[in-house]
Amino acid sequence: MKFEFRGKNIEVTEALKDYAGKRLSKLEKYIDDVKTAQVAFSVEGERHKVEVTIPLNGMILRGEEATDDMYTSIDMVQEKLERQIEKYKTRIYKHHRAAGFKQAVAEEIKKEAEKEKEEGFKVVRTKRFALKPMDVEEAIMQMNLLGHNFFVFFNAGTEEVNVVYKRNDGNYGLIEPDFD
Repeated sequence: MKFEFRGKNIEVTEALKDYAGKRLSKLEKYIDDVKTAQVAFSVEGERHKVEVTIPLNGMILRGEEATDDMYTSIDMVQEKLERQIEKYKTRIYKHHRAAGFKQAVAEEIKKEAEKEKEEGFKVVRTKRFALKPMDVEEAIMQMNLLGHNFFVFFNAGTEEVNVVYKRNDGNYGLIEPDFD
């Protein structure tokens, strides 16, 4: 697995790269054939934050942790990603059963870009990503893997763009467009 390291308010040293690479390489026992993993280190006050993003054949595995020590944050994010993989291993395996879970091929990570502010509202960040056809259950799983509270996807059943979201009561909601 190839790692892409970047830092914000911190110099990414070789020791830090080596440690993160060694810890995150342990994930390869669950997912080989992953080409890249993006690792972002940042320091905000006393908090040392690590964000890891790994694209998996149309899905994205993502974890982030912040502690008072960068090495502890790396350990915690690696453990968090392992728990996510274990939690969804059966579903992911069923989804990729033709090739098998270990054969899932990595895709390009979605690109982020800053946009000019619009009149009246300020757009501070725009994300672009390919819409992969999936069912509602897979979209909810992807949303949970990302740690987000909503997820935009192309519904394979209706062939429309839908949004799933996590409700305050712990259940999930689905937003379908109505162009009447």
